[in-house]
Amino acid sequence: TLFPYTTLFRSASTVEAAKNLGRILGMDRYPRRIEGYDISNTQGEQSVAAMVVFSDGEPAKKEYRHFRIRTVEGANDFESLYETLSRRYAHATREAAEGVADGKFTNLPDLILIDGGPQQLRFARQAILDLKVEPPAMFGLAEREEEIWLPDAEEPIRLDHRTPELQLVQRVRNEAHRFGIIHHRALRGKASVHSRLEEIPGIGPQRRKELLKAFGSLKAIREATAEELCAVKGMNRAAAEAVLAWAKADK
Repeated sequence: TLFPYTTLFRSASTVEAAKNLGRILGMDRYPRRIEGYDISNTQGEQSVAAMVVFSDGEPAKKEYRHFRIRTVEGANDFESLYETLSRRYAHATREAAEGVADGKFTNLPDLILIDGGPQQLRFARQAILDLKVEPPAMFGLAEREEEIWLPDAEEPIRLDHRTPELQLVQRVRNEAHRFGIIHHRALRGKASVHSRLEEIPGIGPQRRKELLKAFGSLKAIREATAEELCAVKGMNRAAAEAVLAWAKADK
């Protein structure tokens, strides 16, 4: 279905854009809270899901959440989205059962955007259904042609690129992608630091953790004195000497 620009409700406000998007998607209520989801990984490593929230068409950054993917091996966006939506709604169900009024996942979305096409959307929606929860309105945004896919639809919705509605959808998608990439890069950097410290004889996981906690970076660890290293929890003179020898060889 093609919605030409001339037939759409025109408004520069994000609230109106969200209202009009709801109408276009066939919703019976205004999507005040929109959640967007995206998966980030590097060749299947360190997979992270990003959840961003737009309230009244504007980012609500305090509501953003990350999910480290736990159950999926390799680059599998379908299963990763299934895990993410399962965990998101399981948290919400638990908070509701415990009577939590304003938890991290208490507020449920009116509308969910999935970065991807019909297949990604299908997995995400099935995750909610499998928890015996009625899913909210959902759609997938297929990036190549910026097509909007509704559940079980045979044809996508295509909006003129000048419309505030599509621009809002793109903002949500882009923000989810940005938020996921930032966290993924941080995880990669942290993993790289830990792998470098693994080169030091006698410095196991707990000592690596304490060294990073005490000094904050590889550079600071390299520049530390024997006395400063010995002062770190779990360290002794032999371990400190091993770090000093590594730092000297690593220059």
